[in-house]
Amino acid sequence: SRVWRAVVLAAALAAGMATGLRSEISAAAVNGIAIDVVDLSGKPLEQAVVWAVPLSGQSLPAAGSPSAEIRQRDARFIPEVTPVRVGTAVSFPNLDDVRHNVYSFSPAKKFSISLYLGTPAEPVVFDKPGEVVIGCNIHDRMVAYVLAVDTPYFATTGRDGAAQLPGLVPGDYELRAWHPDQRIEPPPRRITVRAGDRLAHRFVADLTPRWQTPSGE
Repeated sequence: SRVWRAVVLAAALAAGMATGLRSEISAAAVNGIAIDVVDLSGKPLEQAVVWAVPLSGQSLPAAGSPSAEIRQRDARFIPEVTPVRVGTAVSFPNLDDVRHNVYSFSPAKKFSISLYLGTPAEPVVFDKPGEVVIGCNIHDRMVAYVLAVDTPYFATTGRDGAAQLPGLVPGDYELRAWHPDQRIEPPPRRITVRAGDRLAHRFVADLTPRWQTPSGE
């Protein structure tokens, strides 16, 4: 639609002015991928992460100093799933009146923030790509996921299982999808984005039923 193009054009212009990508703006402004993620029964999946990894040496927007926030409220992590670009500094403010000990043993990022209230002085920098499972040593039911990806093109699906990746520079990409409950990651797809393309793709995820923590633990 004209509105969609106008929004993407404005974003592409801003990125180009900051990173010297003016020559690629006109093509990137109208390029995008609409992705939906469903389970084996065809049900839309919320909180799936989709991303496109450039394969053709395309110039990418500078990362700058990206930041994100995962809050703790009512003994829950909010949001539960957070995709970030590699190098993002994530803060973990505790909005509860009880202390939490936030940690991860995942290979992509091992860290531990000792029992605290409020916001820790230093954020956690996710400096390697990969899935990071985060928990609380005090409250076993608290679980969150960070997926660090080495690309600026990523998004999280909504309740309708849909996400958009606008403003892709023309070239070849590997398109991938991930969900915290998947048994195995859906096979990645190699795609080619050309000037003016508006592509659509669907991923089907095979999920593992979630283990339910008894209430009150």
